Amino acid sequence: MEDYEEEREAFLIWMKDAGYTPYTQKSYLADVRQFLASLGGKKLEIVKKLHVVSYLTSVRESGVSDATRNRKHASVTCFFKALIELELYSVNPAAGIKKSKTDKNREPVYLDENDLQRFLSAVEGKYKGRNLAVFLLMSYMGLRVGEVHTLNMNDYNVERRSLRVFGKGRKWRNVPVPEDVAPFLDQALEERLDPWRSKEEAMFISQKGRRLSIRGIQQIAAQTFERFQAQVPVAHRRPYSSHKLRHSFATMLLRKGADLRTVQELLGHSSIQTTTVYTHITSREKEEAMSRLQIRIPENTLQH
Repeated sequence: MEDYEEEREAFLIWMKDAGYTPYTQKSYLADVRQFLASLGGKKLEIVKKLHVVSYLTSVRESGVSDATRNRKHASVTCFFKALIELELYSVNPAAGIKKSKTDKNREPVYLDENDLQRFLSAVEGKYKGRNLAVFLLMSYMGLRVGEVHTLNMNDYNVERRSLRVFGKGRKWRNVPVPEDVAPFLDQALEERLDPWRSKEEAMFISQKGRRLSIRGIQQIAAQTFERFQAQVPVAHRRPYSSHKLRHSFATMLLRKGADLRTVQELLGHSSIQTTTVYTHITSREKEEAMSRLQIRIPENTLQH
């Protein structure tokens, strides 16, 4: 039975060198381990496209979403790409396999401005200042959970009221800090917890004195959403998560008439196609548009 230790080690070194976040490294490695376990001990040199498709099919049949299946495909593709670049292998059997079609027409779950206000009012507890700043960065500046997690103290330019964000695809972008958000961010930095290590640069520190983790942010959001929906019957509660705050930001901007290209830049999307998912229209807006039509039908055409 092969354990592929050398290849897994090589993949990890490659990801670290390429600047992947620890979170991405962990999830890609987990996917690759699952794929390697599915090979039944075959040597990697003889792995063909068929083996990769077979793995992805079994993953799909286990009940995961198309998006998760696509992520696992990306992990395996990346794994072979790394091995080729490190000159361990010469063929990528995962290349050229089609992605699963995800449901393009599904509207993103988001909060409108009134809901956002109520959500922010539900932030409470000992670390309220820090948590409020975290949620404001996501809901009024569109940051991803991972981006909030990687923020360092020197990424915030107080004079210019601008935040330097390290996003997906290892790309930096500058996001203006809205005037109303700045005081909350300033306060959170004033109240910043003492880090366990003196050289810790993280902007947000956990109660254990370390950089606030992605999982930590997600848990704080889940608890806040629970309080936010406390009065809503369980059957009618919506599947909110920290990422929905970013959806809310994008939706609000577009509703205020922001240009799609600008929203793409602010969100750090590499493709404008990704941004178009936020151009969802509500039934109310459809009805309003239809009501503007001047409908003139010749008399006596209605059959009785």
